[in-house]
Amino acid sequence: MLLVPLAAALACLYLDAKSARTVALLATLANLALGVVLWLNFDVGGAQWQFQERHELFSGFSYALGIDGIALLLIELSVFLMPICIGASWNSIEKRVGEYMAAFLLVETLMIGVFAAQDIFLFYMFFEAGLIPMYLIIGIWGGADRIYASYKFFLYTLLGSVLMLVAMLWMVHTAGTTYVPTLMAYDFDPQVQTWLWLAFFASFAVKMPMWPVHTWLPAAHVQAPTAGSVILAGVLLKMGGYGFIRFSLPMFPEASAYFAPLVWGLSMAAVVITSLIALVQDDMKKLIAYSSVAHMAIVTIGLFAFNVQGLEGSMLVMLSHGLVSGALFLCVGIIYDRLHTREIARYGGLAINMPRYALFFLLFTMASIGLPGTSGFVGEFLSLGGIYQVSSWAALICTTGIILGAAYMLYLYRRVVFGDQKNADAAAMADLDLREYLMVIPLGLAVLWMGVYPESFIAPMRADIAALDARLARAKPQGDPKLVMGKEKPAHEEAAHEGAH
Repeated sequence: MLLVPLAAALACLYLDAKSARTVALLATLANLALGVVLWLNFDVGGAQWQFQERHELFSGFSYALGIDGIALLLIELSVFLMPICIGASWNSIEKRVGEYMAAFLLVETLMIGVFAAQDIFLFYMFFEAGLIPMYLIIGIWGGADRIYASYKFFLYTLLGSVLMLVAMLWMVHTAGTTYVPTLMAYDFDPQVQTWLWLAFFASFAVKMPMWPVHTWLPAAHVQAPTAGSVILAGVLLKMGGYGFIRFSLPMFPEASAYFAPLVWGLSMAAVVITSLIALVQDDMKKLIAYSSVAHMAIVTIGLFAFNVQGLEGSMLVMLSHGLVSGALFLCVGIIYDRLHTREIARYGGLAINMPRYALFFLLFTMASIGLPGTSGFVGEFLSLGGIYQVSSWAALICTTGIILGAAYMLYLYRRVVFGDQKNADAAAMADLDLREYLMVIPLGLAVLWMGVYPESFIAPMRADIAALDARLARAKPQGDPKLVMGKEKPAHEEAAHEGAH
């Protein structure tokens, strides 16, 4: 799965535009087929680490790959979105097509590498190298302010990661191994954990992105081409969440508990502030970009709830957000290709001339809000249920984000799809064509599948989440809600209660 897109990327550099598009599409579809094979052969309830391979390259560094259920789901998300990205770029990218397709295929290799790496330095290489093709995609094929956006994206994400590298070097020196599963079980000194946690947090918080280090995201999204936005929101933001699950929480449990109130505070601020900012946007892409920050805050609040519901909910929110935000950026791209503007005021009444487009846009809008029956509901419900067990205030404030989310998404939908057709050029736009159907239908089906039967996504990661929860149990912070989960009241308390009645 690492070699197929890498080989195709090299081939695309030497091909004409038409051939490059075809090779890129075939390579991503081949990787999707390999992803299906991986899913079918993954033994749910088997060993924690599967499909392992390890080759010692030189002292202190090995080419070690392997996945657990958490990595499996994120790899599946990556290979599912990539053919859709190639489809979204089919007509809209006209200059240097070979290089563009090569950059996207390289992104796919590096994303899979991040989730499969079991050597801490190999992870770091994949994690950082992913910046380069994305920087080029925004900087070469982006909008008018693409240079500013690509520099901001690159510098923000690089600066955070330098501290992480220093922390990794110290950890390897102390633990005497670069092997991630061994490091996950290693007990670092609680006093040193604080500094290590902050070093990793600097990198993962920017990648998520958490408020207030999120400012690179709206600029990057607005300037990126449609497919760039889809893969940035769909998978690259999830690397920060994956980093918390794989490194920060299991390796530094005491520090994670110590800093949990900080994460809750930043997450609560993010949910409310970025939702209010999204309400006043007049650019569709910017609105969805700010909504991404709010949704990823639900991920961080669930991760630092220190219980199974919160952890499972965070994973489901990551998967759902990958599908839904990717689909929403795709919906913006579809009408942008026709009218070449993202300004909300230029549209209106699209339900009249683009009824099928309006239907799919509605499905993804409702999933973003968290309507029961869609993928958005399950993860947010679990995440908020998880944080309520620890902090009722955090749960209350984050739930207001769901209400604000409904406000800005429905307000966007009403202005674009309903109302009068003020602009003749928007009223003359054609409905979805076959290529666009082939992109939105799989996304729509995935959103409904996850909403109706989330067990197929929870089952592969259940054992891994339980293992992580057991690792965190010793550092679990005391919650403020007076809930005792799963225990009956003592008989004398029950009798006293009855007597009072």
